[in-house]
Amino acid sequence: MNKIKTRRSAVKRYKKTGNNNFIRKRAYKGHLLGKKSSSRKRRLSSHTTVGNTERSTVKKFFNN
Repeated sequence: MNKIKTRRSAVKRYKKTGNNNFIRKRAYKGHLLGKKSSSRKRRLSSHTTVGNTERSTVKKFFNN
């Protein structure tokens, strides 16, 4: 039987925390930053945890 591989795109986008949560970056900070306020850009720079609905999908990508 073949080895189950980890999805490399998931490794680049998520990090696993100690309590089996995943950390991700926020969206909407890739471009068009001139019209966004400084406070909004600062908030988008921070990390957040993956929501409950998406957590099981991300867990399948890691296969650990």
